[in-house]
Amino acid sequence: MKINLQEKRYFSIGEVASKFNVNPSLIRFWEKEFKILNPKKNSRGNRKFTKKDIESLNKIYFLLKEKGYTIQGAKDYISNEKSSDQLNIINKLKQIKNKLIEIREQL
Repeated sequence: MKINLQEKRYFSIGEVASKFNVNPSLIRFWEKEFKILNPKKNSRGNRKFTKKDIESLNKIYFLLKEKGYTIQGAKDYISNEKSSDQLNIINKLKQIKNKLIEIREQL
């Protein structure tokens, strides 16, 4: 079963598990292990995965199943990746600030 990401807003755990060809229990386990995976739950407790959740699952699946990372290794990789992204954003904001200061001084 293929999930068309443009078609729906939320996906059931069964749809997501089918997309990745894994059991729903593995998806639930990954949800407990990885903070980046946080699907919404309806009043009955059914998980509803967003496109962002599926992107996170793609990353987790790739690291664990295709690259052979351990759970802890994948957690560390994702954590370092976030830290690196944050540093890049901070550096870009500093560059923008400096450019704005330069423009202000020319006025």
